[in-house]
Amino acid sequence: MRNNKWVALAAVLLAVLAVGMDVTILSVALPTLATALHASETTLQWFSSAYTLALVAMMLPAGFLGDRYGRKLVMIVALLLFGFGSALCAFAPSAAIFTFARVILGVAGAAVAIMALSSMLVLFAQDERPKAVGAWAAFNFIALPVGPVLGGWLLSHAWWGWVFLINVPVALIGLGAVLWFVPESRSSTRPSIDLNGTLLSAAGLVAFTYGLVTAGQAGWSSGAALPWIAAGLALLICFVLWEGRLSRISGATPLIDRGLLASPAFTWGIILLLLLTIPMIGVLFTMPQYFQAILGVDAQGSGLRLLALVLGLILGAGLSDRINRKAGMRWTSAIGFSVLAVGLALGSGMVLSSSYLHIGLWMALAGIGMGIALASIVSGALGNVSAEQGGVASGLMQTLKNLGAPLGAAVLGSILSSAYKAYMDARHLPAAIAPVAKQSVFAGLAVAKGLHSPALAHYVENAFVHGTDLSLAWAAAISVAGAAMAVVFLRTKPERKADDATAA
Repeated sequence: MRNNKWVALAAVLLAVLAVGMDVTILSVALPTLATALHASETTLQWFSSAYTLALVAMMLPAGFLGDRYGRKLVMIVALLLFGFGSALCAFAPSAAIFTFARVILGVAGAAVAIMALSSMLVLFAQDERPKAVGAWAAFNFIALPVGPVLGGWLLSHAWWGWVFLINVPVALIGLGAVLWFVPESRSSTRPSIDLNGTLLSAAGLVAFTYGLVTAGQAGWSSGAALPWIAAGLALLICFVLWEGRLSRISGATPLIDRGLLASPAFTWGIILLLLLTIPMIGVLFTMPQYFQAILGVDAQGSGLRLLALVLGLILGAGLSDRINRKAGMRWTSAIGFSVLAVGLALGSGMVLSSSYLHIGLWMALAGIGMGIALASIVSGALGNVSAEQGGVASGLMQTLKNLGAPLGAAVLGSILSSAYKAYMDARHLPAAIAPVAKQSVFAGLAVAKGLHSPALAHYVENAFVHGTDLSLAWAAAISVAGAAMAVVFLRTKPERKADDATAA
């Protein structure tokens, strides 16, 4: 049985990889989908946004459903739904059906992500969880380069539908392994359904996330994002108030167990996970654009160049357990944030002539820091969680992690965009081309190409590198703040619970 749990983990992580690749593969496939499905630019944005919003909306409910009906059962349903959604994407006859399929994938992806994390509480004892979490962290990031590389190859050599159909056998393999190796588990109290809390949390998270996505696309000054963000915050405040009221009613079961938040390791762990996600997304948002605009590679080449970051993260996740045993969660997390900050600070010194050796080294260093911090924070936070609370705890943790992605893209993306526009303003471009050239680095390079102006292209590239440097500098500052918060608020050693999960 000892080996079975690692086989079960491998199957679960394969499903996690499929969910992660689905996001990155889509970015490569968008130009093809625009032609195949006759999709407009707005519709293409909804292909991505529909998945993101469904994913966020289902995070907390999926964890609750796992605790109530069984985590293995929810994982089985989610894998079947993920396979069906992938096939529907491949054979979608219209953009509307494809968007609907993306919603299905978002719902299934949320359940897979949460059940994967909560299954570790059932499969592994507390002293083994750091290794399992390290593997989970690595697989979450392996999807980043694999998606564009695999997607680019498939789009070049096969029918575009295979980009999505490839998920079907992966889901079926995961399904078989889950059926065979993963034991069923659920909360012994069978919590009642908190319908009001579910609706408030889902609506609030969707509105808030949509506002962040809009801010990342249109900018904070557009006026389109702030009403959604405000509405989302208002709904989430109502959700917190409702949960507080429900917790005082005898026999009622709130969506979020307040006992979880009584643990400093868990509470500050999920807060630091949110904070860690912001600089991580900063790198993932800026560097593919840098590779494609400045180095002139395609999406497939961009994915290959992200390998330095991913290999660093895998190394860091492997080191995290060793460091944690000697230094404890608090100092290991602080070390991870600090290494990440150093890597990002080196990245913020890039110039147009920077070699890929320089870029690869700072990205690898940043990846090592990410891996150390991510594995330490997640395993430390889960160290105080019993298998009884696994679904809700994983749902809350994944919700904060997924909020960090659009937040990081909106905040650090706006810093890059503002710096790029300010640099371009100093050029005093002719009024006829200035608005277009300032939209993005790709638009600026297109204008320069149309005018046959190498000088303008050189200026556009410098403007983008300047914006990238500033964005990475802010990401480094956020990482420093994360290191300080880890030292101040995290306990050195998590408490052990008597009802801790035992190895399967």
